[in-house]
Amino acid sequence: MNVGIAQGERNPNSSWLNSRGVWLTYIILLFVLHFILLSIPYITTPVAWTLTTTIHNICSFYLFHLVKGAPWETSDQGRARRFTFWEQIDNGVQWTGTRKFLQILPIVLFFIASFYTKYDRTHFVINLATMLLAVVPKFPIFFGVRLFDINRY
Repeated sequence: MNVGIAQGERNPNSSWLNSRGVWLTYIILLFVLHFILLSIPYITTPVAWTLTTTIHNICSFYLFHLVKGAPWETSDQGRARRFTFWEQIDNGVQWTGTRKFLQILPIVLFFIASFYTKYDRTHFVINLATMLLAVVPKFPIFFGVRLFDINRY
């Protein structure tokens, strides 16, 4: 009998991403961010799309690829503390629906931002750089890799 264990999930830190409605909520929150940026005076539509893409990609890079561990104790005896949030999603299984969604979303944002900025060179370079920052670490070849020993411990 396990007394005091409140969750049945092995790692509830990442299992919520497979819940119903999470993808739609994620997209709605992105558009809420975009509309908040559009409501600020003197921010044009191209700048708002570039800021939306940049904020999303930098935040997702930080939360998915730099933050390690779980905010609560998991029943995996500390295994989760060595892995980033991206490495914990679907217990490390590659090319699941959730992982595909999180990989494709920055690319779609890049295309939308490029369209609304009319492929302006400055916006294009910023959007491309942040898109690569968000997408490249998600490749399976980088699973568990710590470049320059950053975030190794």
